[in-house]
Amino acid sequence: MSQRFAGRTVVVTGAGSGIGRATARLFADAGANVLAMDIGEGAEVTAEGYTSIIPVRGDAGSENDLAAVFSSAAKDLGKVDIVCANAGISGGMAGLFEQSADDWAKVLQVNLIGAFLAIKYGSKAMLDSGHGGAIICTASVAGLRAGAGGPAYSASKAGIINLAQTAAQQLTGTGIRVNAVCPGLIETGMTQSLFDTARNRGREDKIGQLNPLQRGGQPLEIAQAIAFLASDDASYVNGHALIVDAGLSSSLPFAKARKLGESSF
Repeated sequence: MSQRFAGRTVVVTGAGSGIGRATARLFADAGANVLAMDIGEGAEVTAEGYTSIIPVRGDAGSENDLAAVFSSAAKDLGKVDIVCANAGISGGMAGLFEQSADDWAKVLQVNLIGAFLAIKYGSKAMLDSGHGGAIICTASVAGLRAGAGGPAYSASKAGIINLAQTAAQQLTGTGIRVNAVCPGLIETGMTQSLFDTARNRGREDKIGQLNPLQRGGQPLEIAQAIAFLASDDASYVNGHALIVDAGLSSSLPFAKARKLGESSF
C-alpha cells in the first residue's frame, strides 16, 4: 500500500470496532502513527499486529479524557496532523414518546459533544505545533433527513454536519480543514443484527435494496472516504459533508422498477 501518510500522526476516536477500526488500520497501513481511542478493550484488538497503532482507553464524551488523549499524542508522538472524530452510539430506534431527556443526553454527549471536544483539543494540538491539519467527523445520512435512525441519533448527526461547517469557519486562517462524512447502511456493530437476521433468513439480497447499488457497505469503504478527506488530495475541501451511501439519499421515495426499462407504474 502507498505510504501517503508516512510521518503523519492520527488520532481516531471510537477506534475499537467498525468504521473506527478500519480507519485506524488504513492509516497505519499507509504509514501513519495512530493513537486509537475507545472506551473498551476494542482498541487493543484494533492494534493487534500493528506497532504503529497505540491503543488508549477513554470516553469520547469526556472532556478530561479527550484533553488527556491529545496531550499524550502531542507529547509522545510529537504532533497531531489528523483527527477522526468517529465515536458514536445509536441510542436505539425508540420514538419520540419512548425516549427520555436522559436518553437524548447520553447520545448527544458521545456523538455531538464528543465531536466538539475532538475538534477543540485536536485543533489546539495542531496550532500548538505550528501547522495545519485535517479533522474528519463521522456523521450519517440520518443527519440529512428522517428515516435512517432514531430521533436522538439523527439529531446528533445533523448537529455534527453543522458543527463541521461552523468549526471550519471558526478555524479560518489556521490551515486546519474540518469536514464530515455521512455513511449510509454500513455493516458495523450498530447494524450487525440487521445483517445477521437477513443472512439467517436467506434474504441477504434485500440488504441495501433501497439504494441504487442494492447492497450494504463495509467499514473500509467509509475509511477510504475519511482518508481522502484527510489527504492532500482534498486540500481544497473544507466545511463539507461527504455522503457515502451508494446513492440512497440521491432520490425522493418512489416505487422502483425491478429491472432496467420496466415501468414503475
